[in-house]
Amino acid sequence: MSFAEQLARTPVRDLAAFAMRATGADVERALARPHGSRDPADFAALLGPAAGERIEDLAQAAHRLTLARFGKTVHMYAPVYLSNECLTTCTYCGFAKDLPIARKTLGPAQARAEVEHLRAAGFRHVLLLTGEHQARTGVDFLCEHVSALRDLVPQISIEVQVWDERDYRRLADAGVDGVVIYQETYDRDSYARFHLAGKKRDYGFRLGGPERAARAGIRRVGVGALLGLHEPWREDAIATAAHALYLMRAAWRSELSVSVPRIRPSASDYSPAHPVTDRELAQYVCALRLLLPDVGIVMSTREPAAFRDRLVRLGVTHTSAGSHTDPGGYTHPGEAEGQFEVDDTRSPAEVAAALRDLGYEVVWKDWDPAMRASGSAPVSQPAGV
Repeated sequence: MSFAEQLARTPVRDLAAFAMRATGADVERALARPHGSRDPADFAALLGPAAGERIEDLAQAAHRLTLARFGKTVHMYAPVYLSNECLTTCTYCGFAKDLPIARKTLGPAQARAEVEHLRAAGFRHVLLLTGEHQARTGVDFLCEHVSALRDLVPQISIEVQVWDERDYRRLADAGVDGVVIYQETYDRDSYARFHLAGKKRDYGFRLGGPERAARAGIRRVGVGALLGLHEPWREDAIATAAHALYLMRAAWRSELSVSVPRIRPSASDYSPAHPVTDRELAQYVCALRLLLPDVGIVMSTREPAAFRDRLVRLGVTHTSAGSHTDPGGYTHPGEAEGQFEVDDTRSPAEVAAALRDLGYEVVWKDWDPAMRASGSAPVSQPAGV
C-alpha cells in the first residue's frame, strides 16, 4: 500500500477533533504507554489543549527519551541555495514565478565557493536547494553541482522539486545522500488553493516523492508540513506523523527525519490567519518525540535563537546555523532575493558555543561515503552514531 492509499484511510480530521476534546485521562494514558507503542490517537491526545496544560510533563518525558536515544548530540547542517528561479506559483513562497525579485542561479564554481565558505566554518553536511525550474535546475544541473561538491563535504542532501524513481537513482549515483520533501500541507483542498500553477500543483506526485527516493537508495529521507498554511494546523501535524510512521515501515533502510517549519515572512507577503504559537510548536516537538523515539527532528534558523536552544532539550536533533536563503548568500550576499527571512542570525560558531553551554556535543559529521562503499547497509540510526 502506498502512503497516498494509507492517508486516504487515515481519519486525520477525526483525530484532530479528538485532540481538541481529549481529557486529562487520555493524556495520562498516552504518556504512560511504553515507548514505541504509541499510536496516532495517543499522538492526537498529546497535541490537544489538555496536554498543553501538562507541557512540563511532556517536556520532561520527551527530554528523557531524546537523551536515551540520541544522547546529548545535535547534528549541524547548512542550506546552500543554488537558484531562486522558479516556474511554480506558490502563494506563500518568496521565489514564486510572478514575483518581481532579483533572480540568480549559481554555476558549479560559484557553488563550490559557497560550500568552501561553509566547510571553513565547520560544516560537513550541506542541503542544496533550488526553486522549481525544470529546464534550468533539473536533474542534469543537480548532478553536475553535486559532482562538483562531493570532494568538499561527505554529506549532500537536496530540497528541490520532486522526481521519479529513475531520477532519484541518478542523483544517488551522483552523490546525493539525503532528500527532504515538505508536502507543505497534506490537505488536498488547501494544497490546491496555495499551489496555483506549475509542476508542484500535482499533489499526488509530491506525496509519493519520499517513497520513490527511498526505493532509489537515498540514505536519508526527510518529511514535514509548513505549519501555518492549513488550518487547523493539528491536521497537518497528524498527517505528518502518519507519513513518518508509514516510512519507518516501508522505507526502513533509510534514516528518517521530520522537520517542523513555521511560515516566515517573504516577498510573497503571505501570513497565516492563526500562526502556530511557540507553545504549540514546543508541544508538537514533544509529541513527535514521544511517538517517534528514533526519528530525527529538524529545526532551522526560521525560529528565534533562544527558542531553538530550548527545543534542543525537547527533542530537536538536527539544526542549521548561519543560514542564508539567497543564492550566493554566503560569499556574495544581497545579489538575489531570499526565500524567506531568517530569525536566528547567529554565526555557526555562536550556535555551536550555545549548544556546548547547554551540555551538548555538536556533530558536524556522522557519515562518510566510504561506509557505503565498504558494504555497510544504510540503516536508520540516531545522529552521532
